[in-house]
Amino acid sequence: MERPLRVAVVGAGPAGIYAAEALAGQDDVPVAVDLLDRLPTPFGLVRHGIAPDHLKMRALADTLRHTLDHPGVRFVGDVEVGRDLSVADLRAHADAVVFTHGASGARRLGIDGEDLPGSLAATDVVAWYTGHPDADRARVEAALATARDVVLVGVGNVALDVARVLARCPAELEQTDMPQHVLDVLAAAPVERVTLLGRRGPAQATFTTQELRELGHLSAAVALTDPEGLDEESEVRAVARNLAALREFAAHVPEPGKAVVRLRFFTRPVRITGADRVTGVVVERVSVDAADRLAGTRDTEVLPADLVVAAIGYQGHDLPGLAVEGGTVPNDGGRVLRDGAVSPGEYVAGWIKRGPTGVVGTNKHDARETVAALLADALTLPRVEGPDLVETLRARGCRPVLLENWRAIDEAEHALGATRGRARTTIHDRDTLRTHAHGPTGAQR
Repeated sequence: MERPLRVAVVGAGPAGIYAAEALAGQDDVPVAVDLLDRLPTPFGLVRHGIAPDHLKMRALADTLRHTLDHPGVRFVGDVEVGRDLSVADLRAHADAVVFTHGASGARRLGIDGEDLPGSLAATDVVAWYTGHPDADRARVEAALATARDVVLVGVGNVALDVARVLARCPAELEQTDMPQHVLDVLAAAPVERVTLLGRRGPAQATFTTQELRELGHLSAAVALTDPEGLDEESEVRAVARNLAALREFAAHVPEPGKAVVRLRFFTRPVRITGADRVTGVVVERVSVDAADRLAGTRDTEVLPADLVVAAIGYQGHDLPGLAVEGGTVPNDGGRVLRDGAVSPGEYVAGWIKRGPTGVVGTNKHDARETVAALLADALTLPRVEGPDLVETLRARGCRPVLLENWRAIDEAEHALGATRGRARTTIHDRDTLRTHAHGPTGAQR
């Protein structure tokens, strides 16, 4: 009997799990899927991207975990392409490889002062408050320790997430799964004002109405905005709802003892000021013509700022052995293109395929399109004769986190949460995750 088609999926976030689900859930081509991730934990941006106070959205992990239990899928965590094995190694062990490693890089503002202490990318802050093992705790926590005035550049959902988390009171966060050190730092942070900057008008903002309205229901903060641009009418329902919510904010007034979250439109940052750390942001008034072209007005002011966070989007990055162009891997319907030609047996799905667009569920359709292409190619893909991937990794001294090891981490996080009356607490330290996965010697590699 011919062995199943071996497929390695690189990235155990939503795109990778949806690809594994589509592969294992069909009967036309027998498959065996290895679902790899460089972290010891699965779920990608569901675990380390969705804001911890969005409990229902984060519960999507409970749905995704069913795919990990499928007998045709093997989770292989704590394995990094470029560190533990190469793309060539993957091709020697799998008949097909699906790259779903996402777009985790942050876009830069490209202005003077961006590299000062106190200037961060939203990706830095999100990684920190979700307990990502690679988060730069010292840098983020030093910036938050004196952050009375925060300027957030961007008016998308990520910007709103960061603003909301910084403005929440401790009681509103205590039922999340944030690491305890994150809760402690946020409780001590002296945030009084959070200003969000959007270059265009309120009708062009990319946040969703649900995220926007949440800013109006914070117990310790008041959401404000200026009335300019709010009299615009839109036939697009989502835009009309956003404008209606913003009109409510425009009617709000500051309240004693509460922080202020202010949305400012038609404003762009020009320069971040400060000698040894951030002290302010020079912003310029912007005009937008009928063709949606931006123009500076030279009308500038300096906003006080102890912390500046750039939330202007994500971008894909090269994986050793797999280059990106314009933030994505060149592809045709999910088939990887190298030098303009289809590379047999190589596929992409998720943000690294299409760019950082859509919601989590968008990845399901995207992954199914890629898997359909892979299955259509299945009969023509050469079968490799290499040994089992996990056996090879172990022979190299690696200790991959398999499903039973991840379950041990999962149990440890629930137990840690129970010590403080919470459902779970995220473990952020990589060595601690490995110890829970493998036992007392687990941190050794």
